[in-house]
Amino acid sequence: MQGGPINIIILGGGTAGWMTAAALVKMLPSSNYSITLVESEQIGTVGVGEATIPHIRQFNKFLEIDENDFIRATNATYKLAICFEDWGKLGDRYFHPFGSFGHDISGIEFQHYWLKLREKNMAAAISEYSLACVAAMNHKFDYPSTDDESLLSTYTYAFHIDAGLYARYLRNYAETKGVVRREGKVVDVVTNPVNGFIESIKMESGETIQGDFFIDCSGFASVLIEKTLKTGFEDWSQWLPCNRAIAIPSENVSTPAPYTRATARDAGWQWCIPLQHRSGNGYVYSNNFISDDEALVTLLKNLDGKPVAEPNHLKFIAGRRKKSWNKNCVAIGLSSGFLEPLESTSIYLVQMAILKFLEFVPGKTVDPVLQHEFNRALELEYCRIRDFLILHYHATTRDDSPFWRYCQAMDIPDDLKRKMQLFKKTAHVEKYQQGLFMTPSWIALYFGQGIYPEAYDSRLEKYSHGEIQQYTSALHKDIAQTVQSMPMASSILAKTVKSFEPGYAHAALDLYRVKKTCKK
Repeated sequence: MQGGPINIIILGGGTAGWMTAAALVKMLPSSNYSITLVESEQIGTVGVGEATIPHIRQFNKFLEIDENDFIRATNATYKLAICFEDWGKLGDRYFHPFGSFGHDISGIEFQHYWLKLREKNMAAAISEYSLACVAAMNHKFDYPSTDDESLLSTYTYAFHIDAGLYARYLRNYAETKGVVRREGKVVDVVTNPVNGFIESIKMESGETIQGDFFIDCSGFASVLIEKTLKTGFEDWSQWLPCNRAIAIPSENVSTPAPYTRATARDAGWQWCIPLQHRSGNGYVYSNNFISDDEALVTLLKNLDGKPVAEPNHLKFIAGRRKKSWNKNCVAIGLSSGFLEPLESTSIYLVQMAILKFLEFVPGKTVDPVLQHEFNRALELEYCRIRDFLILHYHATTRDDSPFWRYCQAMDIPDDLKRKMQLFKKTAHVEKYQQGLFMTPSWIALYFGQGIYPEAYDSRLEKYSHGEIQQYTSALHKDIAQTVQSMPMASSILAKTVKSFEPGYAHAALDLYRVKKTCKK
């Protein structure tokens, strides 16, 4: 490359930093690009456990990572769904699966057939027509089939992982391939006095590290994108009022379930993420409706097992940077924005930003056309995930606490209003090309939280209830029989990790304690 290689500086490690470093060193030729990651062991990272969605498997495949090796290295467990408890009303429980509900017939989506049967009380629960839901409820798991005619092809899967171990795993991957890691704290950022571009970062040691392009993975600190470039932040707390979280790991009291649990509480919700060696837990809440001390008491009394570390208190504001790419800096991860982990989208947003950046990776100069398109794509992703998260809070009949009364009554974005109105009138889910959540996701949430349309597709008038039930009953039976023959998720996991080294399972706890010690 004319003028020498382009120096890309990544500020911050953790999951976001090392995912970025691994992807860039995998795809960018070393003759044209040099990649340096700057982090400090004295600065803790947020993640103490992560629930993911199936896209992480695509990312690992992109890096040519062996899946079984990844499972062993990150204390991962399989995940088929998210279980939501007490959201629509107290006592409710539904699953958001990584798979379909039934399948389209004659170009008409399955929910329309189900709704026609429901009006005559001839339908089972919608979850019983999803293999992923039924398997998750019964703690079963098997790898999906590549045969499109098989029921085992109607779902996919993700993982629960220890985010600290995943970052460690990717660090080893990236450094082996040529990423240079520099240890230390940044004390100053030097910008060009004419165009405002970042030129270098100054370390506590006195060293100056120059770069052509900078990637901000510094988390909530947002050292480059906000503290230096003053990019601005779009606050979404009027729709997503939670602004605090307490995270704490606990002992496992049973074999890990193949789903994440999200339980609504009086002022937010509690997660439970089962790993091989422990469970990750947390309470996401609004301090406008509950004190920090009360939130901690609520979390501790609802743990399945004994705590194995001190609680980690986090503060945040839901929203995103007005630009994810500003001048010669891209923000990836928490520095770009924060959406609570209700649908396990944190790592997905990191992954999507990385892959989009690789499409538009700059040369020695920044092309405003590429910059604009990157920002447009990121804004679309964030906004569509935002709306899906808002729906969880707004689509409720709960009025047992001030928090839920606020959520039920709050105004919502116009795009979400339109989507809800369309579904309530017609049972149709708005289609879009770019964005994470497709029809099955919206169906799971709408029906799971008690939103049922006024009508279904009029083309079904030509089918009798008996004709439709003949098909759905056969599907229902096939799913039940298929799940019955599937192995337990715990047995598949045991086969995968049978070569796991004794003692290594506790590495995640060690990481957690190191982070807490550093923060103190």
